[in-house]
Amino acid sequence: MKAVPFVLVAIMACTASARGQVMDAATLREPVAPVASPTTACILGDLPDGTPPPPQPPKPPFVVAAKDVLTTATQQQGGRTITIRRIKPIALPPPPAPPPVQTALEQAALQEELAETGVLQPKWDFLFLGATVFRTKDSPPRTLVTYWPSMMGEVSFWSSADFGLLAGMGDFAAANGQTFSMFMAWGYEDIDGSMADFQASHDRPYEAPLMPRFPDGKATFSIIGAAAADPEVLVPIQALHDIYNNEFARLKAAYEGRERAQLQREAELKANPPRPKNITLNYWRTERPAPAKGGAK
Repeated sequence: MKAVPFVLVAIMACTASARGQVMDAATLREPVAPVASPTTACILGDLPDGTPPPPQPPKPPFVVAAKDVLTTATQQQGGRTITIRRIKPIALPPPPAPPPVQTALEQAALQEELAETGVLQPKWDFLFLGATVFRTKDSPPRTLVTYWPSMMGEVSFWSSADFGLLAGMGDFAAANGQTFSMFMAWGYEDIDGSMADFQASHDRPYEAPLMPRFPDGKATFSIIGAAAADPEVLVPIQALHDIYNNEFARLKAAYEGRERAQLQREAELKANPPRPKNITLNYWRTERPAPAKGGAK
């Protein structure tokens, strides 16, 4: 199984519990057809494709004059030298002034402005997902997904989309204008390969999960168990499938770019393992302020 960073342990645990539900064929529902809408779901912001970010400008060096170094001690640790220097005190800028206290009238005006802004702006929410993409030699991938709508329990579904291609996406908008920030824990499971070999090496037969049949063509999904009572629960699910169908080539190219970049980084680290860097720690002591009158010494 190939896991991807940016993982929430709780999500993966809940995803594993959802997998226990898929063995009962009666819980599988018919795939949900794409919903016609006046606008189209879309990716917001950039889609990572493995291109490294521009280098950060170098930080200005912290220089201490030799005359200001009072004591120096060094020690070796993990193949590097750690230098600890006591230096003369450095004048620090004063702390920022506290913000002015708002009057009741100003607070009321701010609340009214925020309320008006909330009406004009589309609804925004987090979307937490756990996904396992099952791959076989003779059929397209299938994904088992669990997500947790706000205050609405747990929803699990099968999808004919490869959610690994969606993993690089962060923010997106649904067809109704609602926006989401997605956080997904995911991984691949090779039914014919690694998982079967792993179970066989431990003298345990591997039972592949029971997956629904999906029609050819655009990716769609099939809810496990009872359908969600609130139609809004299906909004982000449908939006993800709309994006997958409309942006498949872009998603696939970005995923392949991230995979190439990851392999390149691993090869570079193997060929040139990082060496521990020497560090210097500077500190100084300040005079204790005089105790307040009548206070403890």
